[in-house]
Amino acid sequence: MPITAPASPADSAGGPPGTTGPAVGPAHALADVTASDSALRRFLHGLPGVDAVGLEARAASLGTRSIKTTAKAYAIDLAISMIDLTTLEGADTPGKVRALGAKAVHPDPTDRTTPQVAAVCVYPDMVATAKEAVAGSGVKVASVATAFPAGRAPLGVKLADVREAVAAGADEIDMVIDRGAFLSGRYLKVYDEIVAVKEACGTDARLKVIFETGELATYDNIRRASWIGMLAGADFIKTSTGKVAVNATPANTLLMLEAVRDFRAATGVQVGVKPAGGIRTSKDAIKFLVLVNETAGEDWLDNHWFRFGASSLLNDLLMQRQKLATGRYSGPDYVTVD
Repeated sequence: MPITAPASPADSAGGPPGTTGPAVGPAHALADVTASDSALRRFLHGLPGVDAVGLEARAASLGTRSIKTTAKAYAIDLAISMIDLTTLEGADTPGKVRALGAKAVHPDPTDRTTPQVAAVCVYPDMVATAKEAVAGSGVKVASVATAFPAGRAPLGVKLADVREAVAAGADEIDMVIDRGAFLSGRYLKVYDEIVAVKEACGTDARLKVIFETGELATYDNIRRASWIGMLAGADFIKTSTGKVAVNATPANTLLMLEAVRDFRAATGVQVGVKPAGGIRTSKDAIKFLVLVNETAGEDWLDNHWFRFGASSLLNDLLMQRQKLATGRYSGPDYVTVD
């Protein structure tokens, strides 16, 4: 159902005691809905309810589309170009990050026609190392921030995290929302925090907002979180951190694609989508690309607007690419182990 801009709410003078008052966020046709906590709540709970059975059935149906050889080769290269190659472990070292950067620039050293990935994603203290590793390549450096993955830190700490990553050269920031605030209904707090992080990114870094869909419990909550992120100025909305049991699924990604499609129809502003976690095979990636094409449309079939948060996925894409080119399946020893 299309979302239309509502009339200006009567209580737009400010939020309840303890809030920051009128939120100052992006200017667009729906800006009035964030003027107060009650206005935002009315808007979010006025969104159409999600038909879970219908959503999952459509996602499953789109996943059965048959992709032939020529289209499959194109889809594999497109998927490679959309990957955020990621290492987010406590044991990360500069050497590991440099190796990941080299793989991002030349995913298959034996075939220089292989596309580069979209970005390398690391913790803030590894941004400078990653930036050096991909210098001159066009591969972006993304950094998780805001006390990733739990998001349990004061706002000042989160903003310092973001500013340090941007100062070190991050082109993109992946933030996590305060799920505790969201699940307790403090929507304006979530919105205001995203606005503040977006401001900390400045003009140098795009912002991806992670919902951790596996913790939001319902599809209605995922839809509401998507709209909060977009209203607050997210450049991307992202499913997951990859650190919980339930991450990206075709259904929750389809729901988020519907949200960005409807948001652009209502405001003229285009927002990207990034499913992350659990996407491991070429077959999986192609299913997600079909979802993008059939739901949001061709405008999103570009790494400026769609990404995969995955690392093991790249190896399978490379092996499938090799099989299409030579007719032989090389096996896992053909690619590096990240």
